[in-house]
Amino acid sequence: METVRHSEHTLKTALISENPRLVSQYEKLDAGERRLLSEAFKPDHDLFGPITLHSQSDWIISHPEAPQDFEQFFSDPYRKAPSPDKRSIYIQCIGSLGNTRIISEEYIKWLKGYCEAFFYGLTVKLLEPVPVSATRCSFRVNDNTQNLQIHAGHILKFLKKKKPEDAFCIVGITMIDLYPRDSWNFVFGQASLTDGASEVDR
Repeated sequence: METVRHSEHTLKTALISENPRLVSQYEKLDAGERRLLSEAFKPDHDLFGPITLHSQSDWIISHPEAPQDFEQFFSDPYRKAPSPDKRSIYIQCIGSLGNTRIISEEYIKWLKGYCEAFFYGLTVKLLEPVPVSATRCSFRVNDNTQNLQIHAGHILKFLKKKKPEDAFCIVGITMIDLYPRDSWNFVFGQASLTDGASEVDR
């Protein structure tokens, strides 16, 4: 096993910028937000805790990507930002998320709370759950796992049509396997940055 752990200097370099637009954002932080940011610089803090890699197939090892600091993220021309009239995240359940309705509702309640905490300042709204058949997406049975899989691209098209006017984005959640194209075995999720839509499976 390998552990990825960042130093305090690395975290400060990644999170703090001299970009005037970002400096003005930092100055607007309240006392609690400043304390949270300060705590985040400590390597042993839960916010940026160590990442344990268990095998060579872990994503970080098998899909190496160039690091991105906050200033790069902030300046990305493709980054979508909320606006006064688009400040809502919509969650669309597709199919059942548990063995019973009560379990499904508990999952969604937990997910809504998590999104509200992580995307602080945005409103999280739940759309009425829909059966998989309502999406009219293609499906297949995976040759290796024998699991039913639904086409991720078709789900994205469905979500785009369902996206409310005040939505910053819409997220589809399903417990069914996804595949993006015939040549792929499976995919954990897929998103469209331009359409503000994404879907994930369990």
